[in-house]
Amino acid sequence: MAESRRLTVLIALGDAGRAERLSASLAAGEDFTPVTVGSAAGIDVAIVDNAAFPLDVPLVLLSARPVPAVNGGAGRVFAVLPPNAEDGLIAAAARLATAGYHAVRDEDAFEPTGFAAEPDDHANGSADHDGAVRPALSPREAEVLALLAEGAPNKVIARRLDISVHTAKFHVAAILTKLGAANRTDAIAIAMRQGLVLV
Repeated sequence: MAESRRLTVLIALGDAGRAERLSASLAAGEDFTPVTVGSAAGIDVAIVDNAAFPLDVPLVLLSARPVPAVNGGAGRVFAVLPPNAEDGLIAAAARLATAGYHAVRDEDAFEPTGFAAEPDDHANGSADHDGAVRPALSPREAEVLALLAEGAPNKVIARRLDISVHTAKFHVAAILTKLGAANRTDAIAIAMRQGLVLV
């Protein structure tokens, strides 16, 4: 299988300690090469706490306030997460942002996930009788979710689906982002409430 390249991620947060911890966490993985604010060349994605950050790359915004429109006033903001989001969820959002996916936290959105589907996603999601749109999972993501519900770690998921561990991690990250889950256990709980898996 082809090895994917590491993504160059700029971390520009007002809290220097948080930025340093996040940078160390991302550098420890296989997917990211964190860089400092002075480096502007070759950046794939930026993790910021200010939507007005002056760099024309996909932004992952850490903010307690919802952003009203990803493609409207926020422009390059592809994902909005709470400031205290886990490093793994931030990494997943960064991967998805570089791939062109959007994840916006909207406090007025349907429960329990708090993530609103983008307007284009309504055609792919399934609407409940109350009008809420369920996240549209790909067939492969549905398979991964079923294995998550069985408690399978990434290596087992990769082996069972005949994919690389990196691809399994990517699918798990996509599921967490689409469901608005903080971790794997939260994803399973949300999926059960929405009828996406049965255990």
